[in-house]
Amino acid sequence: MKETPEKPFWDKVGDVFAKLCSPIRHRREVRKIKKRLVEAIRHTASSGKKTFRSTNSIIMRFPQLKEGLQDAKHIFEKYDEDSNGTIDHEELKKCLRELNFNVDDKEINRLYHYCNMDLQNGLQYHEFIVLLCLVFLLDAAPSRANNTAKDESRELEGTFKLLVEAFAFLDKNGDGMLERKDFVVALNEAPSKEKSPTHIATKRFREMDWNKDGTVSIKEFLYSMIKWIGMDSDDEEKEETVKQIVIW
Repeated sequence: MKETPEKPFWDKVGDVFAKLCSPIRHRREVRKIKKRLVEAIRHTASSGKKTFRSTNSIIMRFPQLKEGLQDAKHIFEKYDEDSNGTIDHEELKKCLRELNFNVDDKEINRLYHYCNMDLQNGLQYHEFIVLLCLVFLLDAAPSRANNTAKDESRELEGTFKLLVEAFAFLDKNGDGMLERKDFVVALNEAPSKEKSPTHIATKRFREMDWNKDGTVSIKEFLYSMIKWIGMDSDDEEKEETVKQIVIW
C-alpha cells in the first residue's frame, strides 16, 4: 500500500491558520453587515414618515404583507430550478440579476452566508425572503432610471418597505436593535383596551430573540414576522398563530 507523503511543516501551519481565519473572517463580515443594517434602519427611522402608530396598526397590515410574501414565494419557486426546496449561489445570482438588483457578487456572498441560519447548502424560503429584504434595506433596490426593473421587483419593494418601517417603529431608541423595553413601550402605546400584559410582550420578544442575546436584529425580526404572518407553517399552525398575535 502506497503511503501518502506527509505535508511539509509550513503547509500544515498554513492549513491550521486557514481554518482559524475562516470563522474570524466570517465574524468580521457579519459585524460589517450588522453595522450597515443598523445605519440603514436609523436612516429609515429619521425619514420622518410614520406608517405605523401602534402594534395594532402593524397587525392590520398582516393580510397585505402576507400577499406580498406570497408573491416572493412564487419568485423563490421560479428560481429554485432544481426544485430541491433551496436557492443555491448560482440560482440566487441569477434571481438578483434578473430582478435588476444593484448588488455585486461579493455582496451576494456576504448576505448569502449571513442569512443562511441553519448552514445548509442553500437558502430555504424564509432565508431567501430575509436576504431580499436586506438587499432592499442596504440600498441595492432595482434601478428605476431606465424603467427596466420588473413589476415583481416593485411589488416586493413595497412589502419590504412596510416590514422595515414596522421594525423602525418598534425600535424606540433608534439604535437599529430591539430591546425588550423597546417592545414593551411600543405595545403600551396602543389604546388602553388594546394594551397587552407585560408577560405577553415578554413572550413575543423571546420568540424574536433567536440567539437569546437579549436584543433582536432586523434579521431575527424578519424571520419572526414571516412565521407570525403565517408563511412558514401549515394551515392549523397559521390559525393558532393569528389567534396568539391578535392578543398583543
